[in-house]
Amino acid sequence: MKGKHNGEGESKDVLYGCVEAYARQKIQGWLQDLLEQEVTDFLGREKSVRKAMADEQPGYRNGYGRPRRVTLSLGTIEVRRPRIRNLEERFVSRVLPLFRRQSREVRELLPELYLHGLASGDFELALRGLLGAGAPLSASSLQRLKEKWALEYEQWQGTPLEESQLAYLWADGIYVKAGLGKEKTALLVVIGAMQDGSKRILAVEVGYRESKESWAAVLRHLKQRGLTTVRLMVGDGHLGLWAAVGEVFPEAGEQLCWNHKMLNVLDALPKPMQAKAKSQLRAMMYAETPAQARQERKRFETTFRAYPKSVRTVVENWDRLTQYYDFPRAHWKHLRTSNIVESPFSRVRLRTGASRRFKSSGNATCLIWKTLMVAEQNFRKLNAPHLVARVAAGQRDVDREGGPKEKVAA
Repeated sequence: MKGKHNGEGESKDVLYGCVEAYARQKIQGWLQDLLEQEVTDFLGREKSVRKAMADEQPGYRNGYGRPRRVTLSLGTIEVRRPRIRNLEERFVSRVLPLFRRQSREVRELLPELYLHGLASGDFELALRGLLGAGAPLSASSLQRLKEKWALEYEQWQGTPLEESQLAYLWADGIYVKAGLGKEKTALLVVIGAMQDGSKRILAVEVGYRESKESWAAVLRHLKQRGLTTVRLMVGDGHLGLWAAVGEVFPEAGEQLCWNHKMLNVLDALPKPMQAKAKSQLRAMMYAETPAQARQERKRFETTFRAYPKSVRTVVENWDRLTQYYDFPRAHWKHLRTSNIVESPFSRVRLRTGASRRFKSSGNATCLIWKTLMVAEQNFRKLNAPHLVARVAAGQRDVDREGGPKEKVAA
């Protein structure tokens, strides 16, 4: 019995060790079958079946191309693409395009690993263990990838914007440890709410976070690409940004980020009082009506009157802290802070601590941009996306989802 038990254990271990190889084999067969079916669908007839009528799709199967390696996150597999002859136009597979050698997941992995600090010379050794011996990941192919990302970034910067009127923009200057040159430079990032409610990265440029000139250059560039109107800009309290907004988009409302402003308020208070102050600040921030927000502010003024700097920070910025009440209630959660910019950068910061080796800020910028483009694919739409286009068109009282329209007194 003991021997039998050991035998069963060994067979299970052997089976477990073969799981990945078995899965790759199954995927390889499935992908090969999919390529065959694609040709069948294109020609309208099964393999070895002749044309029945003269007006049927021309062309006929003519063997296979050379074996081709495709790198997936599970490993590297090999398939053969069926060939078709006697066509007026070349057949292009949608399942496996002609020059595609990697899945989307693998392409997304590469810039992230590079930002994480994996030097170019280490890629091949590290990834062959992960993706298999056949993975086409030589140093020269990775250099071509970096050059391709740089070209894509340059083209992206000049792409005309599809929409000239936007409801909301979020802007922030983000510091990352990725060789951006001088220590005080940051990535100036702007994200816009498109009219279908989706969020899209519109600008990623190196500049000075406190500088009006840097921010004005970013915003003017957006104008050059076709943006004419912004209804509300959300950002932190740095004067450079708001001076630039007033110059380039003077019609835009200004919403200060509550998170940044709360930090300013708390910094001016003794530590034992900060928890209570934070609770009262959050009560203002999440008040259901402008009147309720004002009541919470009055309570804060009374509680912390011995600390005039903290009170003054709230009172003097009140109008710009409560601009979101003029917009649909469903959008308030998106407008109170600049977290929409901060959130995708959390993954960038995790990967840039060791990336000081970039010889130019351009290299760092285009690689970080590539990582942000990957993150953008998972951005969620704004709540009540159907209201965004109406806000962009200038309709403030779009419907009752917009909430009460009381004026928030200073």
